[in-house]
Amino acid sequence: QVQLVESGGGLVQPGGSLRLSCAASESISSFKTMAWYRQAPGKQRELVASIISDGNTNYADSVKGRFTISRDSAQNTVYLEMNSLKPEDTAVYYCNAMKILSMYWGQGTQVTVSS
Repeated sequence: QVQLVESGGGLVQPGGSLRLSCAASESISSFKTMAWYRQAPGKQRELVASIISDGNTNYADSVKGRFTISRDSAQNTVYLEMNSLKPEDTAVYYCNAMKILSMYWGQGTQVTVSS
């Protein structure tokens, strides 16, 4: 019954910023890893950023220095701050949460970067 709900997507101009939120139905401390993936039409889903239970983060090379993943345990929420957005960032962004033997996905939120 774990549910993840993404929000914050929308239309933004190149160079703009968005903050995506992923609200979990249970404490995010129960997950080994939380991550953001994205999938553009005709492309495979790709890992954008992840945060491990110990707080360590990693990023895809394409977003490193522009995106920041963070968490607010009190709110059961993981965020993805996206800055200096580029048209190639356009995709559906999905929240992902992993326990040791289980993986959960949100429904996705559309991010469109266009002038």
